[in-house]
Amino acid sequence: MASTDLARLDGQSALVTGASSGIGRASAMALAAAGASVAVNYRGSPDEAEEVVAEIEKAGGRAIAVQADVSKEDEVIAMFGEAEDRLGPLDIVMSNAGIQKDAAIGEMSLDDWNAVISVNLTGSFLVGREAIKRFRAKGRRSGVSRALGKLVFDSSVHQVIPWAFHVNYAASKGGIHLLMRSLAQEVAEEGIRVNAVAPGAIATGINVEEREEDASGIKKLIPYGRIGDPEDIGRIVAWLVSDAADYIVGQTIFADGGMSLYPGFRGNG
Repeated sequence: MASTDLARLDGQSALVTGASSGIGRASAMALAAAGASVAVNYRGSPDEAEEVVAEIEKAGGRAIAVQADVSKEDEVIAMFGEAEDRLGPLDIVMSNAGIQKDAAIGEMSLDDWNAVISVNLTGSFLVGREAIKRFRAKGRRSGVSRALGKLVFDSSVHQVIPWAFHVNYAASKGGIHLLMRSLAQEVAEEGIRVNAVAPGAIATGINVEEREEDASGIKKLIPYGRIGDPEDIGRIVAWLVSDAADYIVGQTIFADGGMSLYPGFRGNG
């Protein structure tokens, strides 16, 4: 494979969870643009998922929509089975599906805690475990990818930055951080690369109310001065799973405009 082609994903198949909108959608589009066939997972938005598929196909790519709730083990296994039945063995998996249910600690219900942990953290475990099983069953494909498989988790700057009034979300992302690193430590010797991307403030549906209420306040937390776009993350994911990034294992790439630099401390706070 020529060095100029190291960022291409031709001949590879990918699965992106929560890909009907936001970062998942942008990641699916970027993977397809790089040459991968993409399974677009959704939980409850079939029309949006089919729109992503249609856009990929219009651009000359190949994609399918696959329904599953990532917090449910049987649905995750079925999702992988359908993706491989229709696209062939998977080379790339992005665990992206996530939710927020925000509240002050005194008002946060156990149901809200469990819902976020179930989707964000348990879902990442279920998707990551099944991805590794499928990579092992597939075996290496010479000339397609140097790695046996590539697994990327969508984490957050809040894996390191505390977030009051969002403790369930922050706890889930902190858990993803060590889930990713522990899996990378366990399976890297098999040729499976496990990494994560940690977005900062990205303009997606999950935070639309926060942005509408206080966009200027959010920007004060971002030294680079702008709220990110989903495509900022999608491009990183496509590069991270390519052979151009083959020696990156067990790392989190922070894509946050400098938010994790704690800009409030500039000038001694």
